[in-house]
Amino acid sequence: MPFANFKVPEKTLTPEQKEEIVTRTTELYVEIYGERARANTMVLVEEVADGGWGISGNVLTLAMLGEATPTDAGDG
Repeated sequence: MPFANFKVPEKTLTPEQKEEIVTRTTELYVEIYGERARANTMVLVEEVADGGWGISGNVLTLAMLGEATPTDAGDG
């Protein structure tokens, strides 16, 4: 069963953007494995609480990153 797990900062994606991630990821697996993969593909979009993630040993927050919001998360 193909499986993809996306972890994103909490409240940075709209429901429509999450749906797009699920749809496009499923289509990618179908493109690679064929139509048989569609019924078994699982895509999980997990929201991580602010301050619950980091890079290079540094905890990051939305304030540090310019407070990404659902309206600008998909722009560019």
